[in-house]
Amino acid sequence: MEQTQQPQESQFQFPTEEVTLPSKGLLYPEGSPLKSGKVRMKYMTAKEEDILTNQNYIKNGTVIDKLLQSLIVDTTKIEDLLIGDKNAILVAARILGYGQDYTFKYPHPDTGEEEEVTIDLTEAEDKVIDESKMINGQNEFEFELPTSKALLTFKLLTQADDKKIEAELKGLKKINKTSSPELTTRLKHVIQSVN
Repeated sequence: MEQTQQPQESQFQFPTEEVTLPSKGLLYPEGSPLKSGKVRMKYMTAKEEDILTNQNYIKNGTVIDKLLQSLIVDTTKIEDLLIGDKNAILVAARILGYGQDYTFKYPHPDTGEEEEVTIDLTEAEDKVIDESKMINGQNEFEFELPTSKALLTFKLLTQADDKKIEAELKGLKKINKTSSPELTTRLKHVIQSVN
């Protein structure tokens, strides 16, 4: 009797890091994996380098989302991420992939001459959420306008909100080619109520 050996499925375990979200998970609904305030992500490999240089992803504006989908180990929908948390994950990916030093050139404000600057990305500080302004522990905040004293309720945008705004702006641009109501369109999605 001949025995055939079944090929074993090998799962290579990539090293991962736990990234703390600036929101601390406070603004995500119960049951969301993001509620923990942490995301596990793997280190970049050649696969992620291929994603970053994929011309189709670059042209259609999905390169960052594809990169994050590949790097985040937890079952997380990119659309659910708050924009600030997404940015923090991108910075973490940059640090894990290329190191903490980021060197760039920019024109000096006084002389106008290009200057090379290196910053340590690990020293970037998160913007702290004022939890006292949160309503019922949700992604809703209250703010009183200083002059009119009107009470605003607003939320922080998610990746899904940002995509809706971009689609709306594209549609508005087709209708009116001379002006772009970007600010008012964004405010319309951020502000939940007035008084």
